[in-house]
Amino acid sequence: MNIQLIRNATLVVHYAGKKFLVDPFLADKGAYPPFQNAARQDQNNPLVELPIPIDEVIQGVNAVILTHLHLDHYDEAAKNAIPKNMKVFVQNDEDLEKVKEDGFENLEVLSEQTEFEGVQLIKTVGEHGRGEILKMLGHVSGVVFKHSSEKTLYVAGDTVWYEGTEKEILKHQPEVIVANAGDNQFLEGGSLVMGKEDIYETAKAAPNAKIVAVHMEAVNHWALSRDELKTFAVEKGFADRLHVPEDGESYSF
Repeated sequence: MNIQLIRNATLVVHYAGKKFLVDPFLADKGAYPPFQNAARQDQNNPLVELPIPIDEVIQGVNAVILTHLHLDHYDEAAKNAIPKNMKVFVQNDEDLEKVKEDGFENLEVLSEQTEFEGVQLIKTVGEHGRGEILKMLGHVSGVVFKHSSEKTLYVAGDTVWYEGTEKEILKHQPEVIVANAGDNQFLEGGSLVMGKEDIYETAKAAPNAKIVAVHMEAVNHWALSRDELKTFAVEKGFADRLHVPEDGESYSF
């Protein structure tokens, strides 16, 4: 497999001969206002430009996976750029109806038994924060990729570390884990996605897995930098298994 970070949580995943686009956030730098009640109110989103042209991101894609529909995972630029007949996987019926309203025609709700052209796509659970904030942020998901010719890949999505993510790791034994690790948060309510301690728990739960940390430094409410996470991983002894890509960087496993 080859995993390329485009920006934020947007990934291009080449897996078993197929090209998947995950959580497309494709607008030009500064196209949207900052997320409110958060840091960096003087900076519009996205904070950085796409590292490669949209056409190159879209070219050859076989299917799109939307773990949820927050702006920084599915935006107006993506709606305009992705062909309306493209295969699009969503997490539930509610999201399906919303994406259908955007004009997409070839939609499917992910399940624990989804298959796409020989690739198993298994929907996983997630919690977009802890406590009261969950009521505001709604449902999220992740996805496990499986194929006989590939290592098992777990894209965790916008989730913190909790018993649900631990169970997914124990169940699927992924050899590669992509974690949204910017510790994004509002001024109140705590972490919305994984921070450095969550990544450490992930590393301990999957001692043989490679971890790719994304969703960093791209939207105004990030709280954990790439450098801080890399330094922490050295201190905790798992830096040899942690990849923290720059935008546009890719890894093969």
